[in-house]
Amino acid sequence: MLFKKLPLISLLLLSSLLFAQDKMLVPEEIMSNRSLYPGGLSNLQWKGNSEFYTWQEGNNLLQGNLKNETTDTLLKTSELNEILEKAGLKTVKRLPFFTWKDETSLSFTHNNQWLEYQTTGRLLKVVNAVDSLAENTDQAPDTRYIAYTIGNNLYIATGTTQVAVTADTDKGIVNGQSVHRNEFGISKGTFWSPGGRLLAFYRMDETMVTEYPLVDITARVAEADNIRYPMAGMKSHHVTLGIFNTGTGKTIFVKTGTPEEQYLTNIAWSPDEKTIYIAVLNRDQNHMWLNQYDAGTGDFIRTLFEEKNDRYVEPLNPMTFLPDNPGQFIWQSQRDGYNHLYLYNTDGKLVRQLTKGPWVVTGLEGFDASGKGLFYTSTAASPLENRLYYLEISSGKTALLTGQKGTHNVNIRPDGRFFISRYSNLDTPARIFAGDLKGKEVKTLFTSSDPLKDYLLGETSLFTLKADDGTDLWCRMIKPAAFDPAKKYPVFIYVYGGPHAQLVTESWLGGAGHFLNYMAQQGYVVFTLDNRGSANRGFEFESAIHRRLGVLEMADQMKGVEYLKSLSFVDSTRIGVDGWSYGGFMAITLKLKNPQVFRVATAGGPVTDWKYYEVMYGERYMDTPEQNPDGYNEACLMNHIGKLDGKLMIIHGALDNTVVWQQSLQFLKTAVEKQKQVDYFVYPTHEHNVRGIDRAHLFRKLANYYNENL
Repeated sequence: MLFKKLPLISLLLLSSLLFAQDKMLVPEEIMSNRSLYPGGLSNLQWKGNSEFYTWQEGNNLLQGNLKNETTDTLLKTSELNEILEKAGLKTVKRLPFFTWKDETSLSFTHNNQWLEYQTTGRLLKVVNAVDSLAENTDQAPDTRYIAYTIGNNLYIATGTTQVAVTADTDKGIVNGQSVHRNEFGISKGTFWSPGGRLLAFYRMDETMVTEYPLVDITARVAEADNIRYPMAGMKSHHVTLGIFNTGTGKTIFVKTGTPEEQYLTNIAWSPDEKTIYIAVLNRDQNHMWLNQYDAGTGDFIRTLFEEKNDRYVEPLNPMTFLPDNPGQFIWQSQRDGYNHLYLYNTDGKLVRQLTKGPWVVTGLEGFDASGKGLFYTSTAASPLENRLYYLEISSGKTALLTGQKGTHNVNIRPDGRFFISRYSNLDTPARIFAGDLKGKEVKTLFTSSDPLKDYLLGETSLFTLKADDGTDLWCRMIKPAAFDPAKKYPVFIYVYGGPHAQLVTESWLGGAGHFLNYMAQQGYVVFTLDNRGSANRGFEFESAIHRRLGVLEMADQMKGVEYLKSLSFVDSTRIGVDGWSYGGFMAITLKLKNPQVFRVATAGGPVTDWKYYEVMYGERYMDTPEQNPDGYNEACLMNHIGKLDGKLMIIHGALDNTVVWQQSLQFLKTAVEKQKQVDYFVYPTHEHNVRGIDRAHLFRKLANYYNENL
């Protein structure tokens, strides 16, 4: 009897160790308790080019110094309110997010006003103001103007003056907003010239696109909320690019020509504001022209170069001019099979390829003060990692600046001499440090403790399996909490499987998140595999699924199942699969085509027939239904519903404007016709995902479904 031989203090210590990690995750806490997540420094940024950096904590704006460990309070909420009151402005309940303009002045927005605050003299001035209904605000570089939209029209504010740039009354005409359903890296609809004199903006004519009804049930009598949703193979919208001159008050439109159904992407201004560049992509998305246009007349000047690919071309990043040389720019392209950086002259002549290798550049992060070198992040260290590198443009010499294993998010000081990185890996919840151009850590700014140290979690491991062609497929496994190798456990597979997503990463929890660890606590082996079609592995890996969605992805996922079945602690008769969106398509595909393998499947917001999906994404990966009838027929899940055996639950948001409700309703209709039973749940007020506290409800619904049926 070992315990009887131990003194009382030793028994208490042993007891505390045995029960230190016995807490269980709760869905409601996952969605509301911030202490379950790694800490950090809120709104961390450089204070101009100084050795100081700032962050916001509670009601204070704090300042740190690279050279020592001192921390100063620059501004308190109470002090800011005194300054606001003196200026005759409303006070704030909490500090707004500040942005440093230089070492002594910062800007912020408050009550539809743009303000600047001089820290040295405690001076506050109102720079600009917009209408209370304003959306999509975009401040010009020189801060004189703010572009914004109200409804479908575009406006500019300058001081107390508001200028209407457009005045379209047809709701089918949209100005100054994101177009092409946010594909091709498009996230906004206005583009200020470097000096803030000219404003380029998208004008989207959707009048030829059929209106699609979403139903709002919160009204006494349900109301239709019509959106324009161009489906694959159907009529798409027409986009043009206008340029508004703030001096003359006139607008010209760039002459991008015909056909009208084309994509205008990657808008970029020349440094002298005389020309504007557009990556023009044909509707088939296999031919791109990088075109230059006269900003004063809209006339076409030249095509700098073209890119073609039998599958697709996907320009995602506008050209970036060298700070010290307006005659040269950086272009990002997958033309050699991986996204890399290319140096061009503005006459379209390629100077040289700057980065090369079987890895992906994930971001052009900035330049040094001289413009002679640039910073980029890439997966060169590992497909699962994202690290920072410095490249000398003239010589091509590259230096790794973040030697720490993991996924780094960086902030380069304006002069390029220092950077801040926040990173995590499987063993590090979060760490923030400052480094220099030699890759040396200058100072640790923050290290997060493990927020789940008191929770009973299963062991997480990352490893590879081989696809049929020998390709490495990265996997993540979370063993059940309190794992016993002598037991047999059911399996919960979480899948996405589509382009532009990577689930397995060298980051905290391996990228798994809290819900998957919650499922491991429920007694499941939790498994995820990034199949061919996933992101950050190069063009061939991601585009191999072209025209045959669901085929290679399923083959790779079944390699994962084959591996799971080989494990002594896996109950091969109890395997389930869950996914959302593309993952919902994959979950149903796996269930229907392998009915004896997957006892249970759950699918949220699933694509069930790609002909109902939107034109940009759908046609990139599948072409049109007319061009690829066999591919559409094979991927249509209604054609395979006769094989359904076991339990399947589909979940959908009634206001889903990404994967429209019709997708799963058509599946249900066919299930009824085929006399197949499908469980179904709708979130009436949610769009493509279930967000906020209602997500806890989703977590419990999924867990309960597997606990009851698997």
